[in-house]
Amino acid sequence: MARAAKASNGTAPFSPFEWMLASRYLRARRKEGLISVIAGFSFIGILLGVATLIIVMAVMNGFRAQLFEKVLGINGHANLYRVYGTGPFDGSDALATRLAKLDGIKSAVPTVEGQVMFSSARQALGVLVRGVTEKGLHDLPLVSSKIVQGTVKGFDKQRGIAIGEGLADALAIGIGDSVTLISPRGARTPFGVAPRSRAYRVTAIFKVGMSHYDRAIAFMPLAESQRFFSKGDTVDYITIMADTPGEIESRVTAMRKLVGDNYNFISWRERDQTFFTVLEVERVMMFIILSLIILVASLNIISGIMMLVKDKGRDIGILRTMGATKGAIMRVFLITGASIGVAGTIGGFIVGVVFCRYIEQIKQGVQWLLGMRLMPSEVYFLATLPAKIDVGETASIVILALALAVLATLYPSWRASRLDPVEALRYE
Repeated sequence: MARAAKASNGTAPFSPFEWMLASRYLRARRKEGLISVIAGFSFIGILLGVATLIIVMAVMNGFRAQLFEKVLGINGHANLYRVYGTGPFDGSDALATRLAKLDGIKSAVPTVEGQVMFSSARQALGVLVRGVTEKGLHDLPLVSSKIVQGTVKGFDKQRGIAIGEGLADALAIGIGDSVTLISPRGARTPFGVAPRSRAYRVTAIFKVGMSHYDRAIAFMPLAESQRFFSKGDTVDYITIMADTPGEIESRVTAMRKLVGDNYNFISWRERDQTFFTVLEVERVMMFIILSLIILVASLNIISGIMMLVKDKGRDIGILRTMGATKGAIMRVFLITGASIGVAGTIGGFIVGVVFCRYIEQIKQGVQWLLGMRLMPSEVYFLATLPAKIDVGETASIVILALALAVLATLYPSWRASRLDPVEALRYE
């Protein structure tokens, strides 16, 4: 003790003596068992808090990224509509060609859209049909690159349709099978509008990985869709794909100058604003709520260090009478408490990153263990559980945990440094 006090007097802050003394206080002895238990729970609490926060934020980032990719990959970054009352949307091919040549625009796809009933021998389902050309289908890589059966080669010349895997399973049909499309908007008769019914052969089956689209959207050759929906040479809108979705507003401004006042654009921010706003709000709220786990664990550090200070009152009094400064005493207990926070943060970071790396395998293992299906795609839209770690966000989680751990240690360390050596040794 004398050697330690002599070493502490006049030495630089955070000297080897202070680290040595802090490490001794961290090692449990029989009479300090309760303090060690509290320190252990604090370590575990911070570890679990950091790991949980990293995992949840990574999963939410993964959900947002995949939903963003799939929603925009199907619906486009912007849609060009004819203003109501200004006439039919004709001349779409020439207009789409001009739009696609603009800087920052990847493609422009003339599209016909209509709601129909798909009927097979098994059942009937409501489906959204979109009519596009073969080139237009290839300009939607989310669909054209996800063909699991059949082909879209020669799509324009085929009197067939491309459907999602979920829809094919629900209707119990496959490649080459026929399905009947029923539209309420048929030919006009003296008795009113008669429904239109026509059979088409399934030529391709795609799987984009989002159950809502795999089960509820089908694609038809543009010319055939114009005949089926009695559109003539017109389309409903043009689907715009940009090089950078985040810069679509500036692209829309340039396109407005090209098309004139008879057309109107709806970007993905306007079209899907509510959907992505809700995702962002949930993400922020989850970060705030789960941060409370780390805060609670940090409060445990306060109680643990306070008990340690009370237990080590005699040691503190002896060190002070032998020349140890208040700053040295404060730093000893600061190192003791901060070490718990740093170790818990590092452990939580490792656990969180490893969990995110193997999250799908862990999900499959839990499903096998419990004998039940977790997060069905029919409810959660996505077929797999995504996890995307954002480096900046993860760094902020680590910094938050370290900051809370250090802040939690400041008060009990200050109390230790203010301990009067006379009072501490009065009854010794």
